[in-house]
Amino acid sequence: MRQKFSTPAEGNGLDRALVLGCALAAALVLTACSGSSATGESPQGARSIPVKIEVARSVSLSDTTDYVATLKSRDSAILMPQVEGQITEIRARSGDHVSAGAIMMQIDPTKQQATVTSQENAKAAQLANLKLAQQQYQRASGLYAAGVVSKQDLDQAKAALDAAQAQLQSLDAQVREQQVQLHYYNVVAPWAGIVGDIPVRVGDRVTTTTMLTTVDKPGSLEAYIYVPIERSSQLKAEMPVQIVDGTGNVLADSRISFLSPQVDNTTQTVLVKARIANNEDRLRNLQFIRARVIWGTRQGPVVPVLAVSRIGGQYFVFVAEDQNGKLVAHQKPLRVGEMVGNDYVVLEGIKPGDKVIVSGTQFLVDGAPVMPQG
Repeated sequence: MRQKFSTPAEGNGLDRALVLGCALAAALVLTACSGSSATGESPQGARSIPVKIEVARSVSLSDTTDYVATLKSRDSAILMPQVEGQITEIRARSGDHVSAGAIMMQIDPTKQQATVTSQENAKAAQLANLKLAQQQYQRASGLYAAGVVSKQDLDQAKAALDAAQAQLQSLDAQVREQQVQLHYYNVVAPWAGIVGDIPVRVGDRVTTTTMLTTVDKPGSLEAYIYVPIERSSQLKAEMPVQIVDGTGNVLADSRISFLSPQVDNTTQTVLVKARIANNEDRLRNLQFIRARVIWGTRQGPVVPVLAVSRIGGQYFVFVAEDQNGKLVAHQKPLRVGEMVGNDYVVLEGIKPGDKVIVSGTQFLVDGAPVMPQG
């Protein structure tokens, strides 16, 4: 088996050929790169991407804070019995509309009726005693005029008549008092309104501290808002307040009507009240609701939601900027606030008048040339 070895002359020829080939390849690459640079195109020869552009506009924005508030009726009555006893009848049901003075419940009045009857009988007996005292006084007056009885006898008859009259007046007052007390065994509505929950049942024994039900007069409510002490210095009377639902829709507009001078020691909050009109009965007493306190207004830019992308928790938007007479897309970070309709409120990142790209952003990279549609 033979091995073939190249001579020195042959090795030098191969090396020169390899060097020349590498130099030629490098020259071709440099020529291509210089050609691209001369034309101003991207390495890939990218063309302008058609996009839709909207100018960031400035709108009037409200500086607001939402708090959890409690609605309380300004005309809500808690009914408690004024007498003790057993409930014998419940005429109203929860949710009923009752008129003022309507009987809602009855507490067993048997004992009180017996007391009234006894007082009325005593009054009737005293009325008979009064008539007798009047007859005796008239008789004594006639005998005294005839000189049959003394002045002392006449005075005694007059004193007996006066005592009978006073006793009758006392019994009459007692009868009226017991009759008024008898009315308390009927629980009546203090005004026209809607009956609340009725926790008691027929047969229950109630006292003067037992809650029977509530009657809410339709109409105005008050929102009880607890504002942290850190913002209490900004609170002012007549400051705008909005009641909003879970989706941010405004249910009612109001203003601060009461500002507490004291701080709640437990929660370190300040109580604020705002009167709420409830003409359509969409709100309920003791309902938890969102109250939006409007601290003030300012001018600021907004951008469409579709133009904003979120990467790693950071918001970005593409803005078309002029570069050497052409529009180029540049990606800018944003700090956004709340949504207003279909727009984001921009707190930082762009200014009014910037050309925001709102379509075709999925095909864009920073520095890509763009062309406005339309």
